[in-house]
Amino acid sequence: MKTRRPINSIAMGIGLIAAALIVDGWLPIGIAIKDAHAVVGRPMTPASVAGVARRTTRRTIHRSAVYVSTLPAACRTVVIDGTSLYSCGGSYYQSYGGRYAVVYVD
Repeated sequence: MKTRRPINSIAMGIGLIAAALIVDGWLPIGIAIKDAHAVVGRPMTPASVAGVARRTTRRTIHRSAVYVSTLPAACRTVVIDGTSLYSCGGSYYQSYGGRYAVVYVD
């Protein structure tokens, strides 16, 4: 029984090394993972650029530490990225705890 343990360990080690070489593509066996063939413009492929402009041009909203108790006159409600904000003469405000926080939209 003691002689089988080293043999089992060696066999397992050789099997793991062989599996790693096959998966990495060092051994041309045919079951190795092939390179991805991405098609530009097709979604769900690694090199796809479909939707990149949409993902990179999203607006981000940063709340500042400046609060006001009331909004300036002539404010209108706008929704940016699903967040309801008040647009008042080029400045944006967000309702927060009974006050309005100044937010920056990038």
